[in-house]
Formats: sequence, structure tokens, C-alpha cells
Amino acid sequence: MLFYFLRRLLLIIPTLLGIMILNYIIVQAAPGGPIEQMISKIRGDAVSATARLEGEGFNDPFSSGSDDFSQMSNDSALYTKYKGARGLDPAFIRELEHLYGFDKPAHERLFLMLKNYATFEFGKSYFRGRPVAELIFEKLSVSLSLGLWTTLIVYLISIPLGIAKAVRDGTRFDMMTSLVIIIGYSVPSFMFALFLIIFFAGGSFFDVFPLRGLVSDNWHSLDWIHKILDYLWHITLPVTAMVIGGFASLTLLTKNSFLEEVQKQYVTTARAKGVSEPRILYHHIFRNAMLVVVAGLPAAVIHIFFTSSLLIEVIFSLDGLGLLGFEAAISRDYPIMFGTLYIYTLIGLFMNLLGDLTYTFVDPRIDFGRREG
Repeated sequence: MLFYFLRRLLLIIPTLLGIMILNYIIVQAAPGGPIEQMISKIRGDAVSATARLEGEGFNDPFSSGSDDFSQMSNDSALYTKYKGARGLDPAFIRELEHLYGFDKPAHERLFLMLKNYATFEFGKSYFRGRPVAELIFEKLSVSLSLGLWTTLIVYLISIPLGIAKAVRDGTRFDMMTSLVIIIGYSVPSFMFALFLIIFFAGGSFFDVFPLRGLVSDNWHSLDWIHKILDYLWHITLPVTAMVIGGFASLTLLTKNSFLEEVQKQYVTTARAKGVSEPRILYHHIFRNAMLVVVAGLPAAVIHIFFTSSLLIEVIFSLDGLGLLGFEAAISRDYPIMFGTLYIYTLIGLFMNLLGDLTYTFVDPRIDFGRREG
């Protein structure tokens, strides 16, 4: 078993390299790179998908306070000349390429990027003027708040509900809850978010919950009890929207897993021996049925953290990792794009390994090392 997990750990390295290289090739082939984006911003015809870069941290390289662009030329008149020009001199574009490292061949830039990423050195954002690691760490708390609460609540609801539906299969309870699950499965989480805003955030009916941020502006001046209450008050609607959109598939998976186990021979044998139904359900069936649920945990966590939260962050104005990565892709901010991709991939690979460890914890009879042999 130890040898198997050591081998899986070593396999993370080539897998991570393959994903990074493949995405690097795809991104390099896409039109409209950072230089083109910067030229558009200089000319004043750039469009931001979320209208945030210009207002929140966009780093104008021509601004007098910018340290990034001061290395480009010692002639201060150059800044004034090209900032107002509609046409750009080729020499200026070459200096701009040198500033961002695009004067080097693509393979050299790839090697340098991978070398730096090995030590978690992600460089600075092209358009925000801040270290990527600092930005990721700053936004991480928002995504963690959404992801952890959503994952916890989804599992606390879905597993008991799935077991109850399996035990009461075909009853009125099963049919009524199936209707709720179908609604939750068919309607995306962002639609529920809009519904919650309309009804409970001052849209058309009630003004009970706030619409922006994770905490109030005066959060730091509150005592610890009111800080907790204020945080829970702000996070109620976004987490509710994500839970409603995410519990349906896990509930059905749990129910189907239990129904499949109920029909197996060991359950019939246990009943013939006079074992009580609760003991059969929670001692025998539960351990086997939960293997499928546990297997889907890493994928569910990654989906909730980095996919489902994107539109929720936009709708509720939550400045998290999903929104950061989306804005970086639109503006071709390569350091943020590849930095977040590196972190996401690394987390995903470790979560898959954690899923295998959880397998063995739920059912010690599983031995991956022996199976591989």
C-alpha cells in the first residue's frame, strides 16, 4: 500500500507537467495575447468582461507611480508620446514585449515558467501590478468560505436523504422528494441565485439579506459574536444557491448505491440469520454503498470550489478565485491564468489521491497496492 501511494505521488509530477504544457500550447495559439490587450488599453478601445480591471487594481504601466514600466526607458517623454498616440511605434511595441518577456522564444518562456512554478514563484500580474501568489492567497478565503460550507451542507443533506429514499423506495415520500430533486437537478445554481435575490435581497419582495460581499463594512469594529452573525448573514444566499444546485445528483447517487446493495446476496443472508434491519442498513450496507459516494468526493469538491462558485461570485459580488481566474482569461493575464491553473491542478491531483485514502478508511478490505500487483 505504501509503495502504491508513493508511486501515485511521483505520478503527480509528470501529470502536472503534461497539463501545464498542453494548456500553454493552447493559450499561445489563441489570438489576442497580453501585448494586444495592453495596446488596446493604451488606445482606449479595450473592453473588460466584468468592468472590474479598470476600477479595481488595473495597473497602468504609464502611470507615474508604476515601478513595472519605469525600466522600459529613461526618456520620460516616451511615456507621454505613446500614451496619447493612436498609432504605436514598432520600437515601443518591442520594448513592451521585452517588459513582459515576449522577446524570448516560447519554449524558453515555458521552461522559465515551469522552473519558477516548481518553487511556487508565480510572478506578477500583467494588469494588476501585484504578485500572483498574493492575489491567490487574498481571494482564497472567499472561495474556501463558499466551497467548505456548500460541501458540508450538501453532504449533510444528501446522504441522509438518499438513505431515506432508498429505505422508502416507491412510497409517497420518495415521489415527493424526487420532485424536489428533479427541480434542483434541472435548474442551475445561478438561476436559484437570481430567484433568491429577487425574493430576499431587496429585488421585489423582501429585503432580508445583503447583496454584496462576505462581511459588512464595519465588520472589524464588531465584537466576535456579531462578526460571526454578520458573516453568516452575508453567506446565506450564495451558499443556499450552491446547495440547491448541487445536492440533487449526490442524493440520487446515494439512493441508487443503497438500492444496489440491498439486492445483493449478503443482505438476504443477514436477514435470514435474523439480523435487525438497522444493523443490516448501517453496519453492512452503509459501508459498501458509501464507497461510490466517497469516490465522487474529490470531483465534487473541485466542482464546487472552482466551477459552481464562478457565477455565484459574480452575481453576489464575491471577489474569489473563480472570478479572478475568469477575469485573467478574458484579459490574457498569463501569470494569473497559469498560476491559478497550477494551483487548481495540484489540488485536484491531491484530492484524487485523498479519495483513494478515504476508500481504504471506509473499507479496509480494499488494498490498492495488492490490486495493482
